[in-house]
Amino acid sequence: MKIAVVILNWNGKALLEQFLPSVIDYSKDATIYVADNASTDTSVDFVKTNFPEVKIIENKTNGGYAKGYNDALRFVDEDIFCLLNSDIEVTKNWLQPILNAFKTESDTAIIQPKILDYKDKTKFEYAGAAGGFIDKYGYPYCRGRIFNTIESDTNQYPNSNIFWASGACFFIRKQVFNQLNGFDESFFAHQEEIDLCWRAFNLNYKTKYVSESTVFHVGGATLKATNPKKTYLNFRNSLITLTKNASGNIFLLIFFRLILDGIAAFRFLILLKPKHVFAILKAHFSYYSRLKLILKQRKQLSQKKDYYSCTSIVYAYFIKKVKTFSNL
Repeated sequence: MKIAVVILNWNGKALLEQFLPSVIDYSKDATIYVADNASTDTSVDFVKTNFPEVKIIENKTNGGYAKGYNDALRFVDEDIFCLLNSDIEVTKNWLQPILNAFKTESDTAIIQPKILDYKDKTKFEYAGAAGGFIDKYGYPYCRGRIFNTIESDTNQYPNSNIFWASGACFFIRKQVFNQLNGFDESFFAHQEEIDLCWRAFNLNYKTKYVSESTVFHVGGATLKATNPKKTYLNFRNSLITLTKNASGNIFLLIFFRLILDGIAAFRFLILLKPKHVFAILKAHFSYYSRLKLILKQRKQLSQKKDYYSCTSIVYAYFIKKVKTFSNL
């Protein structure tokens, strides 16, 4: 079973200079690719000059995470794809536990390692932590991270099936990626991996967390959490994902999301963050303008399964004051 580690790059010379050496040192059994998203800096020349063993794929345009990987992975032949952010430090023997799981569990299609914070290696990292889940209304959360509450890692979360794996370090079988037609390119960035995992879940594939593999993620190197564009993409893409993939009465779910997202916007207003309020409004207008197309996609994805592991993560966190996954 051959594995490809594919790092999507856009004007990320400094990140490649910092983190690519650890990937090369600890990934001897993998073929390493840098998929460049039409960078305007010197990152491609830097890789060619300093790391000739790394293969380069040059995309013609910057289509974001979703289109960038869709375009690049057409040129990758290995059985397993590892989609790795450029701001991740990997560790010794990080690939072997992942490969072992793929070899012994034929119905496991997607895997995520333990993702810890590069800036504080005792804590989980926001984007993925110990594996992702989804609530009844389509809000994502993680073992080790619910909203902005992030836990220290004490090995409290063992290997298990999860609902979604983080796009920061995302392993998937090539055959399954192709069967799902890759990422939804309309997302551009953020939550496209949740949509992909949800589509895989509805086809009875499993997504797994493997704790024996650890990586450290800087997070926000491309788009910081304080950026209203990130708020816009997260809210819009979450609505699209829910509408495409959720079982049950989708219009009732959308109605409840409208209320809950309105409460989130009001909270941003109280916190004196008007740009984030407008970002949520913009997300909803963008979503409703495309609703006919999204409903068509939903109809094409005919198989739906019950998906949620709790009634509402918003209610659990803000009303019941449950701050950790283990107490849900």
